[in-house]
Amino acid sequence: MTLIATISLFIGTRAAWTRAMLLHPPVAGVISLCYAGILVCAVLALAVRGRQALVRVDAAVLVLAVILVVCGYWLSHIGTDEGVLTEQAASEIARGHAIYGQPWPWLFGTPNSGLTKTMSGSADYTYGYPPLTALLAAPVHALLDTPAAATMVTMGALIVGTVALWLLLPAPWRSAATAVCLGFGILPGYARSGYPSIVALALLMPVVVRWPDIGAGARLGRGGALRAVCLGAACAAQQLAWFVAPFLLIGLYAVRRGELGARPAAAVLARFTGVAALTWAAVNAYFALQGFSAWLHGLLLPLNQKAILHGQGLMGISYYFTAGSSRLDYYSYASELLLAGLLAATLLFVRRLGPALTVLPWLSFYLATRSQDGYFLMMTPLWLAAAATVPSSVLAHAWQPGIPHLTGRPAKAALAVALLVPALLCTAIAASSAPPLRMTLAPRITGRSHPSVTSVTIRASNATGTALTPHFASRLGQGASNWWNITAGPTTLAPHSTAVYVVRPETGHRTLPTARNEHMYLIAVTGTPMTISTAPIDIPAQPLGR
Repeated sequence: MTLIATISLFIGTRAAWTRAMLLHPPVAGVISLCYAGILVCAVLALAVRGRQALVRVDAAVLVLAVILVVCGYWLSHIGTDEGVLTEQAASEIARGHAIYGQPWPWLFGTPNSGLTKTMSGSADYTYGYPPLTALLAAPVHALLDTPAAATMVTMGALIVGTVALWLLLPAPWRSAATAVCLGFGILPGYARSGYPSIVALALLMPVVVRWPDIGAGARLGRGGALRAVCLGAACAAQQLAWFVAPFLLIGLYAVRRGELGARPAAAVLARFTGVAALTWAAVNAYFALQGFSAWLHGLLLPLNQKAILHGQGLMGISYYFTAGSSRLDYYSYASELLLAGLLAATLLFVRRLGPALTVLPWLSFYLATRSQDGYFLMMTPLWLAAAATVPSSVLAHAWQPGIPHLTGRPAKAALAVALLVPALLCTAIAASSAPPLRMTLAPRITGRSHPSVTSVTIRASNATGTALTPHFASRLGQGASNWWNITAGPTTLAPHSTAVYVVRPETGHRTLPTARNEHMYLIAVTGTPMTISTAPIDIPAQPLGR
């Protein structure tokens, strides 16, 4: 583990050193010293004798990792879209202004700040996260008057959370925490970008470590209460914590009921949940009173905004590999049903699934319309925390509800599969549905050496019995462009009707790919119902114009 941790520190070190030599040579000097330290630690990891000596090497690796992360932050600390939104929210809090329901369009449109487009043809410019990270950043912003207050908070949270996890884990696992949290350059990149998920991750670490110990002997105690506060604060920092919480609560109830019985276990769970809920409410109270509707909309925004498709999950069947689907909503239904099925499976088979409680929540994201790996990648240190401290033996006597006539492994396996069938059926419906629009494209292409699309005439036929309001964009690879402007054609296409649209790129032209194996597509999406239709933009042999 120590050797793997040292290897993980090499990732991105050369790129950081190259950038530092251009911008901040002293930082490059520090990175060079860290490079030597990595080599020395690698030698010591293989050469030292005794557990205490290796623990000292582990600590040295952690110190090197923290120094490299700080150097990386010094070189780049301008947040991306989530970071700049959190920074703006912190600024508004410091001035006593509302943060929910306030559009901030000027924050977007830069290379660092991506824009989340919605299937209704618009985009989200508002703050859509719980308020804790912005609350923590507000005093930093007020005291230092810096536009990097949000990224300071997230980077600080990552470092503090890593050190806490390092101390909480058994000695043989500690360097694994260094590698997962600070090595490989992945989580530090999210922290430099200002993602509130990093704050939620740091708060969840002490909750997940040895979670079956919470409430042991029917006593929550100071430690259990503190972990409940951390869980409530994590839920007040970012919505991803919401998906971890129910699995933890089910596992905790099962363990305590196996030890204490039904009523004492329920009492322990109620106290733990109550402290967490009060913490969450205390963080959110001011903003809820300031404007309840806007606050609630902001908290639920990532879940119901109907953002444009993105990610590596099964929705890619309809987005990348077929001509579209008229039932994209069924991917969302599938995701919700899978989450419910996994919660039920956890309750029924907690002795087997308990060690995987921190991994199970993210399976449902694979079926969602926004299935990008970043949603659960940031929570992978929790996987390590559970793997290192929650062996299956501590769950051997956890309570599992008895089901009549369900005995033997085949019957239990059949039940587990049955819990997942509704989600799979919804996925099959979404993936197999035909696109709602049949589109024939006539692109206008100018230029010879660098051909560009300046407009596309579309003959679109609505094959469904529902009126559709299409919005158009191009797709090259995995991401969609900004919305194209509709210069001719009806706003709404009636059921079983045909219309001609003329659409133009937002910037007036869209450069076509020059490589033979690259293709550009025109997509038409609708928000209610959620649908997508795709057609290739064919390049004629002789482009028009000059």
